[in-house]
Amino acid sequence: MSAQFWLGLFQLFLVVGGALAVSLFIIDRLFPPVRQTTGSDTANVRRLRIGPASTAVPPPLRWPLAPAWLPQYWQENLRLVGPLLVIWLLSFVLPVVLSAPLNQISILTGFPLGYYMSAQGTLICFVVLIFVYNWRMHILDRRYGVDPPETPDAQQIRRRYSLRYLGFTIGLLVLLIVFIILETQFRLPSFLIDWSFLALTIGLYAVIGIRSRADTLDAYYVAERKVPGILNGLATGSDWMSAASFISMAGALYLLGFEGLAYITGWTGGYVLLVLLLAPYLRKFGQYTLVDFIGARYPGAGARVIAAVLSIIICFTYVTAQVTGIGIIMSRFLGLNYMVGVIVGLAAVLLCSYLGGMKAITWTQGVQGIILVFAYLVPVTWLAFKLTGVALPQVMYGEALSNIDRLEQAQGLASYVAPFNDWSIWNYLALSLCLMLGTAGMPHILVRFYTVPTVRDSRSSVAWALVWICVLYLTAPAYAAFSRWEILSSVVGRPVAGLPEWTSRWASTGLLKIADAPEVGGNGDGILQYHELQIDQDLVVLSTPEIAELPSTVVALVAAGGMAAALSTADGLLMVIASATVHDIYHRTLNPRASSRERLLLGRLAILVVAILAALTALQRLAIIVQLVAWAFSFAAATIFPVLVLGIFWKRTNSRGAVAGMISGFLVTASYMAITYILPEWTLFGISSSAAGIFGLPVNFLVTWLVSRYGPPPDPEVTALVDYVRYP
Repeated sequence: MSAQFWLGLFQLFLVVGGALAVSLFIIDRLFPPVRQTTGSDTANVRRLRIGPASTAVPPPLRWPLAPAWLPQYWQENLRLVGPLLVIWLLSFVLPVVLSAPLNQISILTGFPLGYYMSAQGTLICFVVLIFVYNWRMHILDRRYGVDPPETPDAQQIRRRYSLRYLGFTIGLLVLLIVFIILETQFRLPSFLIDWSFLALTIGLYAVIGIRSRADTLDAYYVAERKVPGILNGLATGSDWMSAASFISMAGALYLLGFEGLAYITGWTGGYVLLVLLLAPYLRKFGQYTLVDFIGARYPGAGARVIAAVLSIIICFTYVTAQVTGIGIIMSRFLGLNYMVGVIVGLAAVLLCSYLGGMKAITWTQGVQGIILVFAYLVPVTWLAFKLTGVALPQVMYGEALSNIDRLEQAQGLASYVAPFNDWSIWNYLALSLCLMLGTAGMPHILVRFYTVPTVRDSRSSVAWALVWICVLYLTAPAYAAFSRWEILSSVVGRPVAGLPEWTSRWASTGLLKIADAPEVGGNGDGILQYHELQIDQDLVVLSTPEIAELPSTVVALVAAGGMAAALSTADGLLMVIASATVHDIYHRTLNPRASSRERLLLGRLAILVVAILAALTALQRLAIIVQLVAWAFSFAAATIFPVLVLGIFWKRTNSRGAVAGMISGFLVTASYMAITYILPEWTLFGISSSAAGIFGLPVNFLVTWLVSRYGPPPDPEVTALVDYVRYP
């Protein structure tokens, strides 16, 4: 790269960093740092007490003796978890293995049964499993007298925020109707609609961030542990549904067909593992971060630092992708320069994560979740009504699949719903499993379960999160099907000069290319063939409002939804990176005497630095970023997930085993990624680099088991910790 490039990059860093630093310094003066409190956790355990002027090294945690009934309680829990895990495994493996014969059967509105089971049936099974587990554990907790009733304070908070979110939903609907009337009756310009939606949504996030500003470290890191289960589920779902889910997932389904359903099942099935294996136990532990648990369960700096570094690596790749998505949305919908779009979006992220911490992020994510799901449903519901006469896209896209099959046969194309046209079955199953285990090991999701009042709330929040996510994930295949139906019927096989108007508009963006000319690979006959239509995966969701000929207001709503998806995920990721850097590495490992003011200052500095680095990386628009995000799931599955599960379910696991397991899992996964990235034609069983964690995962489990089995047993205090987290 030229010296001019690096000089420009350095100047950009100074301009962006300087502007943000001055702005955040002013905010810091207006809103002083938080104070330390002992926290609101109800756990019966001596907590670390670190005041603003604390200078003593904090004492080690002491865990109470396990109750006499714990062995029986734990055995009943395991007898429930075991069969549910078997059902979970069969629910996504059997539909894939039997997909070809099942596709010979049509159900409902024309769904091939094999496709339907992987697209919808498996997700419904996941939801049922989680609610069954919650119901049975509620009965078990009551039998042992460990199911305290909801406090009046918690009831008041739940009612207050439920009414606020309901009011916001109604207000959003009214706002949409008002803008449609202004556009259709008074010819309000589309650019003004776009900017109005941008200003209103970002302004709303800023107001929530300032009003919900944290004034204690408990509020900054864990939202005071007062978030009701159903509302934490809303925030968790919003945190999970990133720009990739909102913009790109339906496009991936359009391009891949049946194979794209691996992302649908993979990104939802992990929530079953969360509720069965991790979320309740992490909440019972009740500290600030995921690495806090690893550090306490595996004493010594090694496990803590390695887990913190892995969390930073995973989250940084994710937040970079979100910033990239923000820049794309800003530039394509608002006409901003890509760099300006990145800076504006980044400022919106910092308004919440820098100032208010987890408390502000939680309530902001609730609003963002409503916006993104509303924006996702409106266009495809309208399109379903236009094409089928019924405004239920999740049900009616079976009719679209029937029409797609008819058009594909007439045009001599491979079947969209037929399995494994491009992938091996092993790659499908491996990727699904990696995405599930990676979901269960994602740091920014796991820390959300520290924010609820009780263990029961952590279970219920997983259930409500999956319900919220399924609203979007059950709809994504409908987006892909209706778009493919419209394109095969209205675009493919038509004269190039007579294509619908929306194709020319999107061709100018680079997301759609007409390659009929011989010099670009076409036959030059003036008739568009399927292979001459090159579609970017971002096109499907973004173009649906125009395909359905919807008002510009809906286009602006889609842009606001994409922004909400990117911002909600970026907020949570920045918090995890800051806490891993300052709380887990600096405070817990390097300087236990650090005061709360010093920790807060460094935390805010970490957020600022990471945000700038993510912006600078996103400005390069590296194509490899998309691949890195997929790799992040494999890393989480192969490194963090095994040591968490073994730490809870096998008392013999020790620190040496955990360290050796995480390192070996990371090295095996990274090695397979490197080899298959350099030599794409070389794979094992056709498994791509995106699913490389399927090799690192068993190595991690095996190495951790061997080293722990033949090494010294954990200290009695660690054993007491394991007993402590096993009951509410």
